[in-house]
Amino acid sequence: MTRETLAGKQVVVAVTGSIAAVEVVKLIHELRRHGAVVQTVMSEAATGIITPDALTYASGRPAITCITGLVEHVSFCGDEGTADLLLIVPCTANTISKIACAIDDTPVTTFATTALGRGMPVLVIPAMHHSMFRHPGLIDNIRRIEAWGVEVIGPRIEEGKAKIAGTDEIVLRCERALLGRPLAGKRALITSGPCREPVDDVRILTTRSTGQMGRALALEAFRLGADVTVVHNDTFPCVRNIPAETAQDMHDQVLHQLNEHGGTDIYISAAAISDFAPEHREGKIPSGKPVTIDLHPLPKLLDAVRSAYNPFTVAFKIGRKPETKARAMIRQGVAMVLMNTPETMGSSHGAYTILDAKGTKHIEGTKDEIAAAVWSGILRRIA
Repeated sequence: MTRETLAGKQVVVAVTGSIAAVEVVKLIHELRRHGAVVQTVMSEAATGIITPDALTYASGRPAITCITGLVEHVSFCGDEGTADLLLIVPCTANTISKIACAIDDTPVTTFATTALGRGMPVLVIPAMHHSMFRHPGLIDNIRRIEAWGVEVIGPRIEEGKAKIAGTDEIVLRCERALLGRPLAGKRALITSGPCREPVDDVRILTTRSTGQMGRALALEAFRLGADVTVVHNDTFPCVRNIPAETAQDMHDQVLHQLNEHGGTDIYISAAAISDFAPEHREGKIPSGKPVTIDLHPLPKLLDAVRSAYNPFTVAFKIGRKPETKARAMIRQGVAMVLMNTPETMGSSHGAYTILDAKGTKHIEGTKDEIAAAVWSGILRRIA
């Protein structure tokens, strides 16, 4: 079940005349699943690509296709307007340039001028041919509206086109714009997922971790306004992804990131970092016979991070009875430890006990819900 992170928020989705308008119905549904009330407004060019009825159906509210005596732009985006965010998606080069010059000749540009005058959040999602996106005048106009506080979400460059960002990224950007950014100015460094230690040239030693907890923690930090770096072997939207395959890779990359940025405010060790590295054998170990594999213990990355930089540290401890070791970590200066059992690995849900200096708290739910609870606890500690 999707968390209603946008409950109580009204988002105006303004659609212009790009073929990418056909993607907007899916986006509207996703915003509503996150709890937002969505009002759509369309330029005349947009109505030639997708019908107003489609957006009316998706949003549950009549699409606005012209400004009438009801002064819709003022009702939603004026000083006393009901909207919390203006999201222009997709946004053509023509519309971007009109906004930059305060030209109001479509319902979308009139909404934009009104929203900018009010000072409310405005997100722009460009979509056009790549050559258009490289036009120096357009680049200047994007810089101009960004200087006014407009957030422009860069396109995906594919097949010679500047395509609109993915739905997940757009929703995350909306959440970040609307949730108050309590972590603004904070850097979060998170390790996520399994490590893969080579046994031979074919086989690896790893864990059942899927990185779902790390992903949930990283995206929640982004929603709340943090500058987020994740060291892992995956790609999450909106955050800085640093690749790491083995425990040594993770060790090297984490310390490199800390050295490069002079530390971090918050370090969350959510990865299932290998405790042992097998002695690597060249080629492929022949099958059909018993094999003994020597495992060599690895240094603890958590200790290295705390020794060098001592950030606000959140650790994980997995096991049937992990509390003794978790309490020892708290005594040694770790701010928070999440204790769980092996059953939570690879699952979209979990049960955790959060331990800190004040005691314990048991939480259950989806990994997204767990992540929200963890960050809520962190915010109480660092506020």
